[in-house]
Amino acid sequence: MVFPHLALAIGPEVIIVISVVVLILFSLALALISRFKRCPSNKVLVVYGSLLGKNPDGTKRASKCLHDGGTLVLPVFQSYKFLDLTPISIQVDLKNALSRQNIRIDVPSRFMVGVSTDPVIVQNAAERLLELSLAEIQELSRDIIFGQLRLIIATMEIEEINADRDKFLEAVSRNVETELKKIGLRLINVNVTDISDESGYIEALGKEAAAKALNDAKKSVAEKNRDGSVGEAQAKKLQRIEVARADAEAIRGENDAKVDVAMSMAALREKEAEAKRIEVTAQKTQEAKAMEESYLAERLAEAARAEREKATLQADVIVQSEIAKRKKELEAEAEAEQIRRKAQGEADAIYAKMAAEARGTQEFLTRQAEGFAKIVEAAGGASDDAVKMLVADKLEALMKIQVEAIKNIKIDKVTVWDGGSGKTADGKTATADFISGLLKSVPPMGELFGMAGMKLPEILGKAAEETPTKEETPADSETQEQ
Repeated sequence: MVFPHLALAIGPEVIIVISVVVLILFSLALALISRFKRCPSNKVLVVYGSLLGKNPDGTKRASKCLHDGGTLVLPVFQSYKFLDLTPISIQVDLKNALSRQNIRIDVPSRFMVGVSTDPVIVQNAAERLLELSLAEIQELSRDIIFGQLRLIIATMEIEEINADRDKFLEAVSRNVETELKKIGLRLINVNVTDISDESGYIEALGKEAAAKALNDAKKSVAEKNRDGSVGEAQAKKLQRIEVARADAEAIRGENDAKVDVAMSMAALREKEAEAKRIEVTAQKTQEAKAMEESYLAERLAEAARAEREKATLQADVIVQSEIAKRKKELEAEAEAEQIRRKAQGEADAIYAKMAAEARGTQEFLTRQAEGFAKIVEAAGGASDDAVKMLVADKLEALMKIQVEAIKNIKIDKVTVWDGGSGKTADGKTATADFISGLLKSVPPMGELFGMAGMKLPEILGKAAEETPTKEETPADSETQEQ
């Protein structure tokens, strides 16, 4: 009874609004519930879109992968897909793989792979395999496995691959799984069915092992029977013969296998050389064609350029003549101006030089006059004494000039024909007169001092006027007395 009265009090319009709101909320709740997705155990749920948060390194998260449980996929902003975890079987029939010994072998094998559930690796699967079909994933995995198998076989010898199968499978699993992780897959199982080669090398190895086992058995029997009777010794002898024969057969088989391998390698090298020759011939032919086309294009370009230059020359010849004429006029004017300036510069230089020389001569004469004045002042104002002082200062130089006058006279030999009886008017012999004349040819020192107005010091000798006359010489006095 209360609710009808409450409904009447609220009013019908409010009831309609509340009903609509409740309906909208209920629809939204149903939509959200329908967008809650659960992940089966054999699949991986990949949610992609926006509002996914960030990776631990701070970059934007491209997708969110979920293996178990469920998550809410926001409508409009996000979408989802599943990655199947069902194992994928891949048949890999590797043929003509080159081993470390340069022997090509066939390695048929089957690989079992699947999408990894590791949180880091499954992100790679979400980025690289989400839109691929099963066949595309198989083809991508097969390409990766082929490359890694060839790489592993190239680093191993046939004996290692055939005898130590565990080592080979371990290397295959390690290398292949490392590459498969890059696309989000993991390796589940590897099964190598059989290994064979065209040269028969593996078969020869099997025969060699069988022969070795047989020889070891025979050797053991021989050692056990060695202490037996003479018949046993004879049997041992026959046994050794058979063993030697078996060894020879084994060695012969091994040699035949080596010969087959060598022949196969020779045929391979021959085919490679032929292919190389064909490749080089084709390359040289293409290069020759390219050069021929290049030469033809260059010839056409040169012809076009010649025509253009000819037209340009014909169009510009008058202008060039005018330019050349004007250029010569300007050069002549420039040369004349240069000659004028050069002459002006030389004249200015000569004037400056002469002015400098005049100033130097004036300065020299001024200083010389000042020096003469000081000499006269030192001589007590007597100009004659001053002149004597100057001459006395230059006496050494005058003596040097007097000596230089006869220094270079060379008299290698003097021959005088004189009997000793002939005498000159003054009583001297001809020889003495010759020597005296030779010495008189040198200016006397007394005369030099006399010309200078000075007297020769007594230590150097007496002046000419103080020397005795000819009539008063002691020699003449003695002659007269006699």
